[in-house]
Amino acid sequence: MKSIRIADYMDPRPTTFHSGDSVYAALMALSQSREGGGPVLDAERRVIGFLSEQDCLREGLEACYLCDQLATVEQMMQVNVLTVKPDDSIVELAQRMMKPQPRTYPVVDEDGRLLGLISRHHVVKAMVVTMASCYSHTRA
Repeated sequence: MKSIRIADYMDPRPTTFHSGDSVYAALMALSQSREGGGPVLDAERRVIGFLSEQDCLREGLEACYLCDQLATVEQMMQVNVLTVKPDDSIVELAQRMMKPQPRTYPVVDEDGRLLGLISRHHVVKAMVVTMASCYSHTRA
């Protein structure tokens, strides 16, 4: 691959959440996002969780039925979050992503602060860039 650094392919401005956000605010953000979830951040932008569309389904349905926002992001989020570093290899990440989950990883610095997000979609884009340069050397 032309570059193997995650930093070269990550989304530097992903949708993020805070633990006190309501289920409605989370669903609104997810409905406008290009990703199926995003990191939950503390006041210093450290990743403390991850919220996916799937995490919101039960509480979202209940909020619709009762017409009441009972849950917060903190109650719905996953707390065991797998993260990657910006200089990690996208090739190694692609190999990890061949398993069912997770599909998306927060990219963090040494202090656990969010730098971006990388998903299978970003890895596929990296492959396309590489393949385009490979195939430009061959004749049709």
